[in-house]
Amino acid sequence: MLRANRATRFAGLLASVLMLVGSVAACGSSDSDSDSASSQSDKTSASSAFPVTLTHKFGSTTIKSEPQRIFTVGLTDQDAVLALGKVPVGTTDWLGGYDGAIGPWAKDKLGSAKAPTLLKDTGTGPQVEKIAALKPDLILALYGGLTKAQYESLSKFAPVVAQPKEYNDYGIPWQQQTESIGKALGKEAEAKKLVEGVDAKFAAAAKANPAFKDATGVVATPYEGFFVFGSQDSRSRTLTSLGFKLPADLDKSIGDQFGANISKERTDLLDTDVTVWTVPDLAKDPAKLHEDNTYKNLTVAKEAREVFIEESSDYGKAFSFVTVLSLPYVIERLAPQLAAAVDGKTDTKAEQPTS
Repeated sequence: MLRANRATRFAGLLASVLMLVGSVAACGSSDSDSDSASSQSDKTSASSAFPVTLTHKFGSTTIKSEPQRIFTVGLTDQDAVLALGKVPVGTTDWLGGYDGAIGPWAKDKLGSAKAPTLLKDTGTGPQVEKIAALKPDLILALYGGLTKAQYESLSKFAPVVAQPKEYNDYGIPWQQQTESIGKALGKEAEAKKLVEGVDAKFAAAAKANPAFKDATGVVATPYEGFFVFGSQDSRSRTLTSLGFKLPADLDKSIGDQFGANISKERTDLLDTDVTVWTVPDLAKDPAKLHEDNTYKNLTVAKEAREVFIEESSDYGKAFSFVTVLSLPYVIERLAPQLAAAVDGKTDTKAEQPTS
């Protein structure tokens, strides 16, 4: 009986000690527990965003759970993915020259992660078998031009978010691109904040340059004559976001597409307050343009109301990319050039950035 009482008292004492130790341990690990709870909260928040459905040109696509292996068929979709904290398993090459199609404006978002596998569209569409081999659980094709057949082929092994039906192919605005990808990744609120941040940079540049407001502008390239970009092209939207207006009948002249070659009779479309030229050779092409009898007599040429951007430079590629990550890089370089050109004074031409 005595042994039983001692055993009972010892068991009670041991229980008390264990309770005390547990209490102290809990106090000592509060930070760790808090971090763990925060991490779990983030995961729960992301999980609660799914399933999510996005509509597009070919109908709608439902994503059942948070994607982990993302392939970007869209030529610039990778930037929004990176900006939202994920690294695609694969990307599609467009402008060339970058490992994994990650430009210098986006490289810090890659961190120490391995660059995505880079695939090329050789003109016949996405390399379906090679994409399938990467085992993606989501395929993004927002800044793209998928056909119905290509969409169906890709959809056999992963959910595909194609280009929106309300815009031309390759015509999705960067804001909608970012927010749609944010929704697909379960990070819709974060995507909206990113968009607001870049929009604020546009607003600041426009405010600092009141001459941009309601001035006319157009983007062109000397491809097989004069190729002019329309209102649904992302480069044109960069100008309008800074306050510029496009020529009134621009879209009527180029048709229902992102851009087109114009006839010599329509070079008046180039005679704006500012014309932004993307050119292959910054050293030679401006002079060639000014040798053209049709172009050199326009006021825009006579008053040097022009901005020239070398298309193969980092700056030129960023100007064509037009994403949530490339735009701050572009605004910093483009705004001073536009300011120097819009005043019509030939002695205030801005130095041409090459990178």
